[in-house]
Amino acid sequence: MSYQERIRQARPDMSKSFAKLADFLLDSYIEASFMTATELAHELNLDAATVVRFSQHLGYSGFPELLREIREHVKVDLMVRPVEAQEPASIPGVVASAMEELSETLERTKMSLDTGAMTQLVKHIGEARRIVVLAEGPAQPAAYNLVYFLEQANFPVHIARPGLAGLARTVHTATQQDLLIALDVANEAPYIAPALREARAKDITTAAIVGSPSLASSRSAHIVLAARATPNIGVEIVSIEAIIFALVQALRWHYADRYAGAEQAIEELSALLQ
Repeated sequence: MSYQERIRQARPDMSKSFAKLADFLLDSYIEASFMTATELAHELNLDAATVVRFSQHLGYSGFPELLREIREHVKVDLMVRPVEAQEPASIPGVVASAMEELSETLERTKMSLDTGAMTQLVKHIGEARRIVVLAEGPAQPAAYNLVYFLEQANFPVHIARPGLAGLARTVHTATQQDLLIALDVANEAPYIAPALREARAKDITTAAIVGSPSLASSRSAHIVLAARATPNIGVEIVSIEAIIFALVQALRWHYADRYAGAEQAIEELSALLQ
């Protein structure tokens, strides 16, 4: 059993100090591979004896034995997997190719992303009476992520009901103080673009986060954030998620006080509920 498997198996019943160590060794094992027990304890504001007890709790004689296994894991990452990935007709080769495709598309999206449009969208999000997210099909997970991050700062946001009737109801009830944000991966919901056009006709501000600049939704919105086009819908989904991540980072910077205040309130309420 590897050290990761031992940690995951024991993690539910660990003390807070042990859990802190466990999460660091899972998430930051490369950094941990260069640390002594004392250095690791200092990094996590623990005492060295806790690191030793943690190692023994997992079945090791001490931290040096656990550290040797972590270093073997790092060695595999740096030396074995790159060699395996050179064989295209293999799982490692396919995984490496997929990651390379993602990396290249995200790099092109980074270069072409319209930061002027991003600035406009950040401004309108802060001014809107209500933010409504329109999404169908493969864009739904990204929509829920966007709503989640907007709710963290208490922005008035919700997702429109799915289907043609839901979009029609959303546009009908929207006002000029609202902001409609459409997420469109690959034009699998052709009525999103007409909904945006109808909203524009009512002088409602609209934005579209799209998987390709040529999608109809991008021609129907005031503000467009587009990923670079690719024939792979899976890559387009990840690209839209990346744009949303960048948008959220911009919001966190621009509305830092708002996010900080909301996070503090949530922490205080969580403590009260506990």
